[in-house]
Amino acid sequence: MYNLIEYFENIPSIHRAVILVGGISFFWILEGTVPLFAFRYKKWKHAFPNLFFTFTTIIINFLLAFLLLYTSDWVVENEYGFIHLFNGIPLIIEVFLAVLLLDFIGAFLAHYVEHKINPLWMIHLVHHSDHNVDTTTANRHHPLESLIRFSFTLFAILIVGAPIGYVMLYQSLSVILTQFNHANIKLPRKIDKWLSYLIVSPDMHKIHHHYRLPYTDANYGNIFSIWDRIFGTFMDLDREKIIYGVDVFPDEYKNSNIKDLLKQPFQKYQRPTKSSKI
Repeated sequence: MYNLIEYFENIPSIHRAVILVGGISFFWILEGTVPLFAFRYKKWKHAFPNLFFTFTTIIINFLLAFLLLYTSDWVVENEYGFIHLFNGIPLIIEVFLAVLLLDFIGAFLAHYVEHKINPLWMIHLVHHSDHNVDTTTANRHHPLESLIRFSFTLFAILIVGAPIGYVMLYQSLSVILTQFNHANIKLPRKIDKWLSYLIVSPDMHKIHHHYRLPYTDANYGNIFSIWDRIFGTFMDLDREKIIYGVDVFPDEYKNSNIKDLLKQPFQKYQRPTKSSKI
């Protein structure tokens, strides 16, 4: 475990790129072997706007990375944060707790808030308006959302007191797991269900991308599924009934055009407060 954390403390940028590109490539190939839905689309054409937003996310995270490092160094130096309340616990337990809480604050909580505050929902809408969810959808985030997510990650580091090695491990797991649970793959139902008791499985997360409420406001998790189960936001739906997109933004052309997607957060719209049926 010490060697693993030491590696992530000093992980080269090229290795982080390999994790990102390697994950997309692996699940891209897997989608062609065991697809959940037989999408009638040109895969590269669909991927282009998604990869564009992946690139903007990378740029923003790269430019602001010094804030992650500074915040992490500060909490370690001052022994500030949750994990510093426990001295002498085994490293593996400390790392697990840190990653668990980073996932809660940096991913689950950020995601939940984006769905509950209308201006943030309009920013997050770029992610939900993909009509053909696959592994490239994973990092389809408007640049403003990338800033929001980054802010929650900073807050998570401050609360958790996480060293940079833990943060890099968390972010690497987050990249792979989000590519996995967005991938257009069809696992055996029992295996998917068993996985969903620990991590966010593909079927579990696809429900979140169903085009209508209340399913859009369920299954917020990114790495661990425990948070949805604890906070009562877990929902189930037969994967064959899932329809992607958002019912009140049905224009597939605009939802796949980079220019329109960049303008999407600035439309006037108020989310309904009542749940809809399937």
